[in-house]
Amino acid sequence: MAALPDLLSSSLAQKTDAWFARAQASLLGQLPCGAGCSQCCIGPFPITVLDVDRLRRGLRSLSDEQRERIERVAQSQIVTMEAAYPLLAQSRYLDQWHDAEIDRLVTEFHQQPCPALGTQGLCEVYAHRPLACRSMGVPTEQDGITHGGCEIQTFVPIVRLSIELRAEEDELARQEAEALTLHKSVVGAKGEELLSPYGFLGFDRP
Repeated sequence: MAALPDLLSSSLAQKTDAWFARAQASLLGQLPCGAGCSQCCIGPFPITVLDVDRLRRGLRSLSDEQRERIERVAQSQIVTMEAAYPLLAQSRYLDQWHDAEIDRLVTEFHQQPCPALGTQGLCEVYAHRPLACRSMGVPTEQDGITHGGCEIQTFVPIVRLSIELRAEEDELARQEAEALTLHKSVVGAKGEELLSPYGFLGFDRP
């Protein structure tokens, strides 16, 4: 039973990759995403406990030197963030935080590179990256208004995602929520979301 959340998480990662590929193709090459572009790899962001499990598996696939470097960077970033936001030192989970508080923290540390970002602008745990990383770059749309385009994308895509792709995106979010609920019931996690640097450390807190 304990392996079931892992299976669901892996399935979600594969489905999200497939969705992104179709979305990127449907936007007719208007997304600037590609190997070596690391614009969205700068700054902490919320990830889920499912993402943490994937990241830890990714770290175990690396050499000791790579893994230790990533963990050192993550630990250094965490120390800095906890000094500025003592609430993090009490619990790494963001479930009780207001969105405005999270936005303020993320903005304050927006220049911190992801601990897994390599010198060539490539992710060292790419196959195990969080779901947010897998879907990043495709602008969201609400009430006909596009949001969340990449900062280096200097235009709003003329072509919009189809209703079918938007519906599939919503379905993926629903499946993720279900997987998180199951993960919590099996593993007993005390929260669902935390900031990305915490995902590279293998410890838990109350």
